[in-house]
Amino acid sequence: MGIVEDLADDLAKDALDAAHRLEDEKLVDAISEILGASSTTAQEAFLTATRVRRAEARAREFLARKLAKLDEGDA
Repeated sequence: MGIVEDLADDLAKDALDAAHRLEDEKLVDAISEILGASSTTAQEAFLTATRVRRAEARAREFLARKLAKLDEGDA
């Protein structure tokens, strides 16, 4: 990845973690607006990284549920 994507991904990871800890779903949007005021390129990379991380988390949760059901069936 390039520097923009690397920085945006690091920020996305931290923002998602903070939003979870603070129970503030709008935190990511606020950070996006701050980025957009200075750099739309950084904002777009941040939003992409955020979407990818959220999608990956949902997919992992789905996979964990499927495997848990399989393990329950084996018990």
